[in-house]
Amino acid sequence: MLVTGGASFIGSHLVHALLQRDAQVRVVDDLSSGRRDNLSARIDPEGLDFREADLLDPGVAEQAVEDVDVVFHLAAVHGGRGFVDTHQAETSLNFALDSLVIHAARAAGVQQFVFASSGCVYPVGMQMDVGQELFLAEDAVGPPYHADNIYGWAKLMTELTLRAFAREHGFRSVSCRLFTVFGEHGHENHAIHAMIARALVGQDPFEVWGDGRQVRNWTHVSDTVAGLLAAAEHIDDGSAVNLGTTERTRVVDAVRLILGQVGHAPEIRFRPEMPTGPLNRAADITRARELCGWSPRVSFTEGIRRTIAWYRATQDLDALRAGLPERLLERGRPQARDEVGS
Repeated sequence: MLVTGGASFIGSHLVHALLQRDAQVRVVDDLSSGRRDNLSARIDPEGLDFREADLLDPGVAEQAVEDVDVVFHLAAVHGGRGFVDTHQAETSLNFALDSLVIHAARAAGVQQFVFASSGCVYPVGMQMDVGQELFLAEDAVGPPYHADNIYGWAKLMTELTLRAFAREHGFRSVSCRLFTVFGEHGHENHAIHAMIARALVGQDPFEVWGDGRQVRNWTHVSDTVAGLLAAAEHIDDGSAVNLGTTERTRVVDAVRLILGQVGHAPEIRFRPEMPTGPLNRAADITRARELCGWSPRVSFTEGIRRTIAWYRATQDLDALRAGLPERLLERGRPQARDEVGS
């Protein structure tokens, strides 16, 4: 198994799950957002083939897929809303990155290609009415396309590429559309981690981007990993499948839950001028249930409890406080410098 971006947030959890299944795992990560200790803290470094390399460099993708049966392609220039809105030139690199890995995998005879796509492929215009109880089904992505930012367009183009390769060359693959993943090893450029960090460092007034009415279905990383594995086993025709939850949660309600669990009672200050993205995004997971037998098991409340516990056990709050303004908009952590988000 090859996991690109395997030292990053979702990738490190996936590597752990694969090793628990006694798989032979290779990780390729340039450590631009991943960290070695995401793996070494839980995984015997002798138990996998770790390669620090940039998949955009000549020959790296071809070397990465040698003797590989299954590719989990999570590497990407990615981040939360603050990052993708302000770093579109950087996220455009994903067009080249995904193409290089797909072509190398096909040439090497890889048996299955699992692509970490995103809810950002869905048409932006249909996600703006917060009063609508909307669940996005896979077939909502179609002409006329209207993906979310260059990041979303890159994910969409890779999905279309995989469909074409499946149809024309029999290349087996699946695109997994991830929805707002959170949990241990996450980064503060994503909303939930930003909220938890702000609460733990005692921010007051407590800043919330947007007016708080935005709807998301935040998905715990353990469920996302289980979905990636299930999709790899059950879908290989180049089609897409949603991996999210049916819990529709407003941002302001997520804030109140986090503040309550942390025990912080600040003034809440809304920042409607800051990046918010689509206002109403949640997944229809009927296809994942029917084809893969997958559905999420960790509730939003339980996932928040686990993530707060991880922050308290692993993070230096003084360092977190000092670096928070930069972390909200950038990919890496101070002492580190690949993978996906939504």
